[in-house]
Amino acid sequence: MKYDAIIFDLDGTLLDTLEDLADAVNHALSGCTTVRRSMDEVRSFVGNGVRTLMIRSLPGGEESPYFEQAFASFREYYAAHCRDHTRAYPQIPELLNELSARGLKLGIVSNKSDREVKELNRAFFGGLFPAALGERPGVRRKPEPDSLLEAMKELCVDKSRTLYVGDSDVDIRTAANAGVPCVSVTWGFRTEDFLRSSGASTVIHSPLELLDLI
Repeated sequence: MKYDAIIFDLDGTLLDTLEDLADAVNHALSGCTTVRRSMDEVRSFVGNGVRTLMIRSLPGGEESPYFEQAFASFREYYAAHCRDHTRAYPQIPELLNELSARGLKLGIVSNKSDREVKELNRAFFGGLFPAALGERPGVRRKPEPDSLLEAMKELCVDKSRTLYVGDSDVDIRTAANAGVPCVSVTWGFRTEDFLRSSGASTVIHSPLELLDLI
């Protein structure tokens, strides 16, 4: 095999979290504005962490006098409801079982909060990923390479034998900044045209296609 480890983004790659994120956004907005965001709008806003999601969702962003209130409301609501509608994408369980059977080490690196990354790892994958890292204080989030490099360290793998899999331009840049190859997926939150224009070199359209690349 070409790789010893496969590290995945979470939202839009392993799990379809969009409806729960949209519900949390609109719950937060309901406390301070009549604006509501559609699923398509929320899809276009995700990828750079939940604070940025709320900056993009709330009119006026961080300049709004209601921003911190809305952000706190989002975090509280999402922590309690992050599994209401979230599901693994089709073929993801089969893919992970096959990767594990082949002896590959598995990780998650996400801009979602670290607490929720670990909760979703337990809830949907039974803790299958020994390295599951999210946004934490004092650690630069993607596209900075910090968490991806930390995950490789936890898995005891070299970057030359590691593959990163994600659904966004942020993931493409994260992999490049860490010095690892990236596979971009089209079943998540971004289109193939967008991914190609963002520098994607390898694109797959269903999870099991990944097996042909490793």
